[in-house]
Amino acid sequence: MNETPEQIHIQEPLPPPRQTFLERHGISPVMFGVLALIVAFFSYEILGSVIAYFLVGETPTPQNVNAFRAVTGVSQFVFLLVPTLLLVRLATFSPLEYLRIRTPDWRTLLIPLVGVYSLQQMLQIYLFVQEKIPVPEEMQSYLEKYKHLIEQAMGVMVGASSIPELLLVIATIALVPAIVEEIHFRGLVQRSFEKGLGKYNGIVLTGIIFGLYHLNPFALVPLAVLGVYLGFLAMRANNLWVSVVAHFVNNTIACVAVYIQQDDDAVVTGSVHSMSVPMLLGTFWFFGVIFLLSTYYFIHITKPGQELPSAQ
Repeated sequence: MNETPEQIHIQEPLPPPRQTFLERHGISPVMFGVLALIVAFFSYEILGSVIAYFLVGETPTPQNVNAFRAVTGVSQFVFLLVPTLLLVRLATFSPLEYLRIRTPDWRTLLIPLVGVYSLQQMLQIYLFVQEKIPVPEEMQSYLEKYKHLIEQAMGVMVGASSIPELLLVIATIALVPAIVEEIHFRGLVQRSFEKGLGKYNGIVLTGIIFGLYHLNPFALVPLAVLGVYLGFLAMRANNLWVSVVAHFVNNTIACVAVYIQQDDDAVVTGSVHSMSVPMLLGTFWFFGVIFLLSTYYFIHITKPGQELPSAQ
């Protein structure tokens, strides 16, 4: 029996799936992560630094420190956060999911605070040991001079003489970098490297780059270790807010320590320069155990199969 034209069903071809900018142009996730770092370097480290130089000068002083703090904070938003948010749209149609921005479980916010504090204590002891590494005499004076300049600039930026000024310092030196740097490094860059290199390779590589980004060779290892830990937190919890909070608390502890005039080389058991070797080893071991226990429990509550609530 012949079918009438009305009875003939013609199957419409399915529309091609939408492709992101990276997919259309064949750009690998690793290459995209590298490009994001290059854009951030030229935008923030070069363009932002040049503008800051003309606005407030080369280095912070007691006379211009508040202006320097304000310019630094605004510069991070304008020259680092904005490019990051624009770039992430090239990689995905779901920016929040890509950046791991979702509602966190309260346990995943609190437990890393123990981890980041204990890690701080261990890294402070590491820095003391690092100072004991011999360097050629011709480099010694140059390194000491460069280290003094860095410490002097940071001392001015972080120093506060009142509670209101301390709150300003925490806002500009702790809160803004915690948000902006985590969105850029753990959100965009690490996520891209994870997709191309695997989760743990992406975490380690991003952590090392995070250490280099701060342009402080004396704190390179501690910053890289902190970056790896923050990357692990964000990946394991599948939530960027976890690393943001840990980053913020890490910076805030440093700001408060300067405010209460605690020695730069102090740990919770005292000044590392006045501690005996057994005391140093015991302190390192004690906080190492705390760090491992907090990390173990964090892994336990974020184990596969235990989905944490996410933003809709």
